[in-house]
Amino acid sequence: MNLLGEPDVTADPGRFQKLMREQAELEPIVSTFRRHERASADAADALEMLEHENDDDMREMLKSELAEAKKQIADTEQELKILLLPKDPNDNKNIIMEIRAGVGGDESALFAADLYRMYCNYAVRQGWRTELASYNENGIGGFKEITFVVDGQGAYSKLKYESGVHRVQRVPETESGGRIHTSTATVAVMPEAEEVDVVIDPNDIKWDVFRASGNGGQCVNTTDSAVRLTHFPSGIVIHMQEEKSQLQNKEKAMRILRSRLYEMELERKQNEEADLRRSQIGTGDRSEKIRTYNFPQSRVTDHRIKLTLYKIDQIINGDLDELINALITADQAAKLAKLNDE
Repeated sequence: MNLLGEPDVTADPGRFQKLMREQAELEPIVSTFRRHERASADAADALEMLEHENDDDMREMLKSELAEAKKQIADTEQELKILLLPKDPNDNKNIIMEIRAGVGGDESALFAADLYRMYCNYAVRQGWRTELASYNENGIGGFKEITFVVDGQGAYSKLKYESGVHRVQRVPETESGGRIHTSTATVAVMPEAEEVDVVIDPNDIKWDVFRASGNGGQCVNTTDSAVRLTHFPSGIVIHMQEEKSQLQNKEKAMRILRSRLYEMELERKQNEEADLRRSQIGTGDRSEKIRTYNFPQSRVTDHRIKLTLYKIDQIINGDLDELINALITADQAAKLAKLNDE
């Protein structure tokens, strides 16, 4: 707090922002610790007064105050344990999300579009900004794949639990017989990597430029603004044509490449720490079936924490708070249990 008022700090925007973030992270710990101290002091005072009090009514009141103080002590101790758990260094990063149609043909592409809108609506509720990076439509309003950026404080800390296979059960609009179909889409959530997080050798990259085109081959740009980035060591290929400027498309392609490479490195480290990976609530495995959206029953089930909610319309429209808060709580409980076992 004292550092923030020093002239050399206020004159350095980068350092000032870093200290502001640190203060914001420490504030909940400090305020909870102060509540814990107050409760401990209240308990000590009530206990001391009980030893010298003879009036029955006063003793009952002091016992009630002591019980309340002890409850506050227990509650704040639990809160502090959670607040002091090791932080994921990526929690405050922006994210890049990729949604890909899976099993189910056109219906899976339509479901991918539903998931995209769901996350965009959730981002609006959180005060975050979304930016479309690239997409591949199927011609009837669905997406074979779509990539977008979510820019906002704590985006990764909440949406990291969404990586995995999402399953939908419903009657497709194209189904005349009224039969329920099951389709899937895969969601990947990657913390957006900064240049300092991933070093990319320009010699490992090949750029191809060409004219952007829309569905059916129609021209949507008369200049060579679209780009294809090939990263030889990883085999990653990224097409980008959403911006009218070739430079902007190159910048977006590099953002996505950095984040994919960063995610690959995180996955490698997680595989080395198998026990830690197993203790987490599904935060990265794209092959893991994590959730089912059953429209006929208005049911959404998260299979990792065995939570079922009968509010599919609200959820598909972006009301994800109850689901995500439950996942965060379960993840914290798993980490606390592991900490207690050690």
